[in-house]
Amino acid sequence: MVVSCRVRLARNLEGYPFLSKLSDEDALEVCEQARKALCTAEVDGETWWIPMAAANPVLRLLLLERNLISRDLVPSDDGSRVIAGRGVAFGRTETVSVMVNEEDHLRLQGMAAGFDLTLAWERAQSLDRFLEGHLAFAHTEKFGYLTGCPTNVGTGMRASVMLHLPALGLVRSELEKVFTAAQRTGLAVRGLHGEGSRAAGDYYQISNQITLGRTEQQLIEDLSELVPVISDFERKVRDTLLQEHRTGLQDRITRSYGVLRTARALPTDAALAHLSNVRLGVHLGFLGDMSMEILNELGIQVHKGHIQAIARADMQDEILDASERDKLRASHLRRRLADCG
Repeated sequence: MVVSCRVRLARNLEGYPFLSKLSDEDALEVCEQARKALCTAEVDGETWWIPMAAANPVLRLLLLERNLISRDLVPSDDGSRVIAGRGVAFGRTETVSVMVNEEDHLRLQGMAAGFDLTLAWERAQSLDRFLEGHLAFAHTEKFGYLTGCPTNVGTGMRASVMLHLPALGLVRSELEKVFTAAQRTGLAVRGLHGEGSRAAGDYYQISNQITLGRTEQQLIEDLSELVPVISDFERKVRDTLLQEHRTGLQDRITRSYGVLRTARALPTDAALAHLSNVRLGVHLGFLGDMSMEILNELGIQVHKGHIQAIARADMQDEILDASERDKLRASHLRRRLADCG
């Protein structure tokens, strides 16, 4: 149910304006200082540094879909000002990444599989401490870390947990109760890629909203206390669906399984919705022969950047049109699921 955890830290360099007032010259200086420090850090054994201006469209999508960058870091296509000096650094296992000149000068991310907020925090904190020895961060005794958005002032931390909630997704009234409970405890519920994104495939991201006046440990504890409550709620709804709507639920799951194995074209959202149903079916014992490892891989591979990288490695400088991607996605799903069941 809990897919992954992430702890993100917002940091800004002392002596430079926040990003909204940062000149291109200063942005490039910030970027170079950050790049040198990150390469020295040897993130996760070896720092991989990618300037966003040099990344082709498919690579940008891959980084976004793997949650190594945010939508805000991707260069704009709407004609608005493109901020100079944007880049991302990450390591071999992709459990740590640092976005440069996103909303703040630096956005550090520590990630962990499953429900392990402590490990995600340790990964982010370790890199944060290293960088503080090489870079001067904007900080005051009264307010803590200074950030471009006032809601991040203080610890600069956003801790989040990604949950798969397919049963609650089927009963919207129950899902609304989760949203309400989260808001009452100072937490926010967002979609697959965080703020501004939709909850595709029944994936929901729960994160803290308050950073000022709370310690990092308190923020993690707040989230750690609520997530098991949501998980228990999801289990109860699953039990109710099994008891009262077993035939309909099983039919829904097997239909999705059939679509994934036979469709000739599938949009991203449809593929994620069917994969969500199949994941639920595995957990409920309806599809016991299905590998969860394969489903985890397909949950990433069906996104448009990944499907193009897998199927059209020769074409990375422009994004294929949606109809072509839909055909490639369906073909990939049929091939991967051919030997299952």
